[in-house]
Amino acid sequence: MIKKKRLVLAICCISLLTACNSNTGSTNLTISEYEKSISQNNIQLLDVRTNEEYQSGHLGHALLADWNNQEEFKTRVAALDKNKPLYTYCLSGARSEMATEWLRKNGFTAFNLAGGLNAWKRAGKQLEEAAIARQITLAEYLVQIPTNKTVLVDFSAVWCPPCKAMAPVIDSLIATHGTKFDLVKIDGGQQTAICGELNVTTFPTFIMYRQGKEIWRKEGPVDAKEFIMNF
Repeated sequence: MIKKKRLVLAICCISLLTACNSNTGSTNLTISEYEKSISQNNIQLLDVRTNEEYQSGHLGHALLADWNNQEEFKTRVAALDKNKPLYTYCLSGARSEMATEWLRKNGFTAFNLAGGLNAWKRAGKQLEEAAIARQITLAEYLVQIPTNKTVLVDFSAVWCPPCKAMAPVIDSLIATHGTKFDLVKIDGGQQTAICGELNVTTFPTFIMYRQGKEIWRKEGPVDAKEFIMNF
């Protein structure tokens, strides 16, 4: 009887361990699982490819952090919310699988699209393509910088997590100090030519002008107080 009880207990323990393992499950989701998951509210979607790959086709509302550029990747994901599930993807699923593993080790609840966008397209699923924007020239850019005003230029991108985090800061700044400056927004994800001209390599980048001259520049998230100090 004792042996029988021990055997039953062992089987229960094995079953419990199996159940626990199945609950954690694979972080690699099938196309149907992934599609269902990202259709929910309150989730985050992350493309871990390059900007060039993103522009060629991406999932709607996806943010971008290039896994192969580790400094950029870590900076961008620092602006994401660890309380919301995060769904990653790349072209084949390899980079995003590594990114998912790193994200989980660093406090995120992250899941990967198995097979990546290659599998997504084979399943007949659609991608969004970035609109091809006419590149503004340096002369056209400077026209937006009047010499009789303080001008704050916000170089950001719709797919940039820190840019998204900075949006309410900029909105609040306009609401409280909007009479002190003009705001110019440049989509750096599309306006690559002017970014090259001005050596803007990180998003967001903020440049402040007074009397048509650059007086201050800062990359990455900025506290509202720092903006105010330079007005």
